[in-house]
Amino acid sequence: MDLGLKGKTAIITGGSGGIGQGLVLEFAREGLNVVSASRDAATGERLAREAEEKGYEGKVLAVSTDVTDRASVDAMVAKCHEVFGPVDILINNAGGASEPAQFEDLTPASREFEIKLNIDGVVNCCQAVAEDMLSRKTGSIVNISSNSSLLGEAAASIVHYGSVKGFVNSFTKSLAWEWAKKGVRVNNICPGWIVPENEENVGGDSFWKRYGFDMMGTPDQMQSALEDGTLWNMSGLPIPKLGRPADIANLSLFLSSDLAGYITGQMISVSGGAYMH
Repeated sequence: MDLGLKGKTAIITGGSGGIGQGLVLEFAREGLNVVSASRDAATGERLAREAEEKGYEGKVLAVSTDVTDRASVDAMVAKCHEVFGPVDILINNAGGASEPAQFEDLTPASREFEIKLNIDGVVNCCQAVAEDMLSRKTGSIVNISSNSSLLGEAAASIVHYGSVKGFVNSFTKSLAWEWAKKGVRVNNICPGWIVPENEENVGGDSFWKRYGFDMMGTPDQMQSALEDGTLWNMSGLPIPKLGRPADIANLSLFLSSDLAGYITGQMISVSGGAYMH
């Protein structure tokens, strides 16, 4: 199905992470020009080479970006203008938990990290693309939240992270309502466990490298544990398979397209049925 997105320009934050790499490559495969906005520019540059080597129609531009710093975000958008032109699509994918901990042991540093990355980062990026989208009365924003904002058990040992992602859920609805008549749609994806295809498909700052692989095992180990029914928090899923970055990318592409032109303010869990609404 042709989504009608070829030649459009998308900014994808957190482009070097596990989900982010899938987003960047699938959007480039679909023919979009993609800004991979991440502090890890080296991984973004590798993705640009990979997209070119695979013959994808879309180009990838890696721009070193700290979404918690509005000046850094504005500089990234300016670079996008210089190379690709105005922004059509924003995927607010950058986010993450500081480190697992019982709530009573949550540190001020962890709270600040999660607020800046998951709340300030989303707000900064939406404001930075506002002129492009509102002045042309067109645009799509997809915010990437988390199932930890929907299910208590999904926020085990990351209570505060689940809570700041709850802000993203509410923010999405409020902004969608305000900008709907101005031609801009805003939707929200809540991923469950999304597992990279292999250990190399994650950036240096990814939670997988910080503690995820140690806690859950490698992707191959997780697949084996899923098959023998011992994979924590996933073996009982209604859809008995691992979620992959492409699952988030496919829905993001649809929500970014005019095929979803009558959809805004919606939250969709991509989690194998772990959360049903």
